[in-house]
Amino acid sequence: MKVAVVGTGYVGLVVGACLAEAGNDVACADVSSEKIDGLRKNQLPIFEPGLDTLVERNQEEGRLQFTTDVGAAVEASEIVFIAVGTPPDEDGSADLQHVLAVAETIGDHMNAPKIVITKSTVPVGTAEKVRRAIAGRTSEKFHVCSNPEFLKEGAAVEDFMKPDRVVVGVDSPEAAEIVGELYAPFVRTGKPLLFMDIPSAEMTKYAANAMLATRISFMNQIAELCEKVGADVTLVRKGIGSDARIGSAFLFPGPGYGGSCFPKDVKALIRTGDDCGVSLDVLKAVEDVNARQKRRIFEKLHEAAEGNLHGRRVAVWGLAFKAETDDMRESPAIDLIQALLDAGATVRAHDPQAVDNARHIFGGRIEYAEHAYDAVKGADALAIVTEWLEFRNPDFGRLKSLLKTPLIVDGRNLYEPARMRQLGFRYIGIGRGEGA
Repeated sequence: MKVAVVGTGYVGLVVGACLAEAGNDVACADVSSEKIDGLRKNQLPIFEPGLDTLVERNQEEGRLQFTTDVGAAVEASEIVFIAVGTPPDEDGSADLQHVLAVAETIGDHMNAPKIVITKSTVPVGTAEKVRRAIAGRTSEKFHVCSNPEFLKEGAAVEDFMKPDRVVVGVDSPEAAEIVGELYAPFVRTGKPLLFMDIPSAEMTKYAANAMLATRISFMNQIAELCEKVGADVTLVRKGIGSDARIGSAFLFPGPGYGGSCFPKDVKALIRTGDDCGVSLDVLKAVEDVNARQKRRIFEKLHEAAEGNLHGRRVAVWGLAFKAETDDMRESPAIDLIQALLDAGATVRAHDPQAVDNARHIFGGRIEYAEHAYDAVKGADALAIVTEWLEFRNPDFGRLKSLLKTPLIVDGRNLYEPARMRQLGFRYIGIGRGEGA
């Protein structure tokens, strides 16, 4: 099939590369000439494991191309994906200006019947707005579908190639047949390809992310209570996660959720509820808990320093909001570092991928270490924010010798408290306290 993908961010780039890998002819279009020039040279604007290989191979074999000519990409395609950003507006609602601008461009270049698919995360009713925007500029026949993405940053290629499910909102049997053919190679193992009405598909994406965010905030509150009553949240997590009705996914306490999806989508769903006269009180609490949780590592450091961090040096391991990505959007590390700076501390940070993005945020206000051990040399404490694999089993002897004070505040519960005490560390986790 001939496919156009408008937008070359996380979603658009993964969608385009993976569809090309399945044998489709794909044109990824973006208005940023700088981004397109880099992609033509196999220089990706994001870090996502395995994506660089797909881009390079499919460009070389002629199935994947990059262009700034959005109109030409639309004209040459049978299927057009809209995969541009929907940042939160001031009131928390999704800003649809980029989505609707693409819809107008599609309408201007509608030279034959086409399937238009919204891949961006958009609130209920967006597909209808896209339909009106296109219809106002063409007399050609077209179909609009909603195909929300469920890609985890750090595992996006695997998620697309081997999805748990594919959700598609359609407006006709004809559209369902064409989209079903497009996705057939990815659901051969029997994973469901779920066709439904368009509003239900749009709602499914928000509901899924809101549920996952809720699990995270719930476990963070349970972790806080565990500290008060002397329980170990890691054991509680195993106890409840083994219940088949609950499952073990997204039950890890931590420094709060971040990234491009959960914060934005929870806000947007709350706003949709308010607009419809439905107060989503559970999600409002989820947001409040997450905002407080992002200060927990700082509060633990502050308490360990007896209320005075002025002049102290703190090493930070992890800047990205999660491992296997360089994405710092809404990262808990931002809140932690800013709080440390406000308290008069100095910060030296290390992350395997996100340092360049951190420089855009903090500039020269903090130091950046090329290696993890460089960050801790002479530090009064180490704060662990991101669960990168390289942080899971360090040389503890070397780590202790480099730290000025053997204090670790572990926002990811990577280590066992008893072992850390035996090694001579003061170790503070999340939901485990110091005595767990």
